[in-house]
Amino acid sequence: MIRSMTAFSRQEASNEAGDLVIEIRTVNHRYLDISLRLPEELRNLEPVLREQITMRLGRGKLECNLRYTPPELADSELPVDDERVKRIAHACRHIDSYLYSPGPISSLEVLRMPGVVQSKLVDLEVLKTAVTQLLAQALDDLINAREREGQKLAQVIRERCDSMDAIVATVKQQLPDILQQWREKLLERINEARVELDQDRLEQEMVYLAQKTDVAEEIDRLSMHIEEVKRVLDSDKPVGRRLDFLMQELNREANTLGSKSIHADTTRASVDLKVFIEQMREQVQNIE
Repeated sequence: MIRSMTAFSRQEASNEAGDLVIEIRTVNHRYLDISLRLPEELRNLEPVLREQITMRLGRGKLECNLRYTPPELADSELPVDDERVKRIAHACRHIDSYLYSPGPISSLEVLRMPGVVQSKLVDLEVLKTAVTQLLAQALDDLINAREREGQKLAQVIRERCDSMDAIVATVKQQLPDILQQWREKLLERINEARVELDQDRLEQEMVYLAQKTDVAEEIDRLSMHIEEVKRVLDSDKPVGRRLDFLMQELNREANTLGSKSIHADTTRASVDLKVFIEQMREQVQNIE
């Protein structure tokens, strides 16, 4: 299933471990680049969360923001860590001794400092389970969004492939007539110049020029690459890099078709093909 690399998911959970909110957004990137923003209480889970993400995603720049609110205590009063408050007060007096005009610190500011207000003790295993389950839900939602967007991208690419197939088929059909017209025009110019040429030498030169300007191989390779793109789009594995390589090959053959062109129709076909290839390449950049 084709996946886009651009998606967003937001999931929430509330249970005995507290309140959790997770937000994940991904954009296109050459490799899998994971950036995690975790609260201090959950820093030790970073390796576990990274491994969990790596198991589910192959490419993309991922930003994950996790917010955690511990469960509230039943008591009406806020439990304060007296020892921590004493250490903070002592540290403030020590710092004030170095200042010419120290400013007062309010009790409200002290309450906002980490660790001053004691939280309800939470079983770390319960919290870990809650976080990993919420991340799994967010990844499921993210992957579903990426797959939906990926199907839209795949449809766009298939339509461009069909358009290119039509161009290639037209050139292939016209090619014998184009070569014949080119041969006749060349003979006409020689006759107009009234130049006597050795017939055998003339035939050799015309065969050489015909081979040099023959684009049959390029047409065949274009057809094969287009079919390969369609085949890859039906794969259930990450195919972004494979499609990117095929875009390069298609562009190479389209350029060669243009450089060998001896007729306006093949020149126009080369330009049209490169337009479609560039449109596909832009879509491929966002496929996992």
